[in-house]
Amino acid sequence: MSSQSSQQQPKRPLTILQKSLNRKVAVRLKNEIEYRGRMNNVDSYMNLILLDAEEYHGSDVLANYGKVVIRGNNVLFIKLEKEF
Repeated sequence: MSSQSSQQQPKRPLTILQKSLNRKVAVRLKNEIEYRGRMNNVDSYMNLILLDAEEYHGSDVLANYGKVVIRGNNVLFIKLEKEF
């Protein structure tokens, strides 16, 4: 084992999400609906609040919302969007 890998802390998904508040995210649900918006809050159950959220099915925008609350047990994955 190299000394560099032994000094590195494992990355915890919740910690990364908490440090990424106010970033744009894409959240895919188990029913294949996707929401994209700015992550306003996340809790220990990975429940999310998105602002300026849009609902997608594939590449089609189904709806625009101001605020969306997503229950963590419905989430398939959360993707942090790259900042430009």
